[in-house]
Amino acid sequence: MDEQWRADLERWSIPEEIAARAPADPWGHSSARFAERTDRALAAPEGPTLARMAEALPPGGSVLDVGAGTGAASLPLAPDLGELIAVDVSDAMLAELASRAHALGVPTRFFRGRWPDVAAETPVADVAVAAHVVYNVPGLAGFLAELTGHARNRVVLELTGQHPMSWLNPLWQHFHGITRPGRPTAHDVIAVAEGLGYEVHHEWRLAPLPRFTRLEDLAESACRRLCLGRERADEVIAAVIELDMWPVPRDRWFTLWWESK
Repeated sequence: MDEQWRADLERWSIPEEIAARAPADPWGHSSARFAERTDRALAAPEGPTLARMAEALPPGGSVLDVGAGTGAASLPLAPDLGELIAVDVSDAMLAELASRAHALGVPTRFFRGRWPDVAAETPVADVAVAAHVVYNVPGLAGFLAELTGHARNRVVLELTGQHPMSWLNPLWQHFHGITRPGRPTAHDVIAVAEGLGYEVHHEWRLAPLPRFTRLEDLAESACRRLCLGRERADEVIAAVIELDMWPVPRDRWFTLWWESK
């Protein structure tokens, strides 16, 4: 199942001839935008992912947040959190997380790198979480095994039901004549985890906020993801209207969890 996952994920790669013309990294993320999401999560902490983490976290316990970003998945647990262990590849993301953790009084240790490459140097925690990370992980079985090995009580994942770039599929066809794949999905993640022997529980909900509130924001993001220059934003907006893509439907967010002991 892990090989199937790897093959399905590989089909999401951008053809070299298109990527070569990209004016900006099509896979890049804005730490400022991630920080806004974290601030919203801190202002109104809710949702099944947070609940599944909280019920497995002892008072003053520790959380390992892999692909932590700016801390949206873990920092809302601050009142009960004795230590946060944050892993991420981005210095900018970890800097945003550090400032918020300091303001909340959460002791934090940082490990810059890709999981599971840095697993050997990362301590065990009571709860391990990876939120909106797995679609960037070709070797999913090894990723999940190390995550489980670093959790005393529970592993929690949060992810979209389909690849997070699936909303762009009609635009890939429109601008590049490319049909994007339908897999992998959250159910494939479940299959990989169950193949490792974990008793996986799951639930889903609609994403708490729309992906975009303005067409202009959609166009800016789409231009980057589609390897188009910003000067083509009006073309993107016209295509979105023509293809009846606005407003963009909210994603389904899945929460997966299993006990690690």
